[in-house]
Amino acid sequence: MPQTRSGSVTNFDAWKHAYASRAANLSVSEVRALFAVVSRPEVVSLAGGMPDVSALDSDLIEKAFLSMMASKKNYALQYGGGQGDLRLREQIQEIMALDGVHGSVEDITITTGSQHGLELVADLFLDAGDVVLVEAPSYVGAVGIFRHKEAHIEHVFTDEQGISPEALVEAADRLRAEGKKIKLLYVVPNFANPSGVTLSAERRARVLEICKERGILIVEDNPYGLLYFDQKPPAAIASLDSENVVYLGSFSKILSPGLRVGYVLAPPAIREKLVLANESAILSPASFAQMLVSEYLSISDWQGQIETFRQLYKTKRDAALEALTQYLPRIETTVPAGGFFLWLTLPEGLNSKEMLPLAVNELVAYTPGTAFYGDGRGANNIRVCFSHPSAENVKVGIKRLSNVVNLQLDLLDTFSSKD
Repeated sequence: MPQTRSGSVTNFDAWKHAYASRAANLSVSEVRALFAVVSRPEVVSLAGGMPDVSALDSDLIEKAFLSMMASKKNYALQYGGGQGDLRLREQIQEIMALDGVHGSVEDITITTGSQHGLELVADLFLDAGDVVLVEAPSYVGAVGIFRHKEAHIEHVFTDEQGISPEALVEAADRLRAEGKKIKLLYVVPNFANPSGVTLSAERRARVLEICKERGILIVEDNPYGLLYFDQKPPAAIASLDSENVVYLGSFSKILSPGLRVGYVLAPPAIREKLVLANESAILSPASFAQMLVSEYLSISDWQGQIETFRQLYKTKRDAALEALTQYLPRIETTVPAGGFFLWLTLPEGLNSKEMLPLAVNELVAYTPGTAFYGDGRGANNIRVCFSHPSAENVKVGIKRLSNVVNLQLDLLDTFSSKD
């Protein structure tokens, strides 16, 4: 039996009889399970989707903090409104405009990261058994939320141009014919987590049309859109329609995830419910973090900082692609035009989850593809995150990964030849 520090026995099942039924849908994600491993300094982590905050100008962060405490301390240390700080919402308008989105400040709600925004939206719309359409593969945090809400997660075929409109029509009409309620389409259209692919402009318009015709609300999650390497991605789906899209944004990737500040742009009726849900869940977003972000945006060249991130992550992506070409030439990979991720496809017969302990022994960590599906798929996929390690360590990590993958390929070839 597990024991506490005092030595007394802990029974983890003591309250099992009292849990709500949905508690059974809570489980440790494969990403979170890696945290203990990746914290070891000798391990190169290609697992967690973390930004390289060392590239931030720490003097500017300190300057923003001191300025905020000098002029806004009494507000920053106090409760705030459930919708969030007005000045920050005005600044968010400027940020969204870079993606073609021009929403009213009244329709923006500040959340504790965009993950919190997604949870609020899911809680508002999803009853047990409702359907959420998602990309194949899809963001692990979204899969976890939808599973917790007891929704049916339907993955829709996705290729190098993003989610397929034809497959979306097929899935939506088939599920509706089966009598199921389709509530949401969740997409990460720019440099998607985990695949790195970008939804084409033509498909954005078609996906919107398909969902409008069928009464499906689109939840557009865009944490990476400003982190393009060469060419801006197409304008957001929310720029094409303000009534049928809920748009999620975050400061986690363009500033710092430690501040936990995100936002939701929603049509007025949904926004009113979101604010009430926000107040019910957390009373109010953290005033301190909001005002620190706002002050940073006021005094810094934040677009210049984003450009620094773009160039840094492009260098790391190129290092990853070079290393894959050198050490794993038989492995297929996506080539993202921005963001943090590569999506590797291994030959059939290799299992990324089973290989992970071997990789850790080689002092490299990654996320198995099964984490990004709600139906058990992805065993022959690996998500590689190149954003956090140095470019040199990205290469080191992929070389270590190749030691494991190439050994498994050799064994696969040996058994195939015997057959």
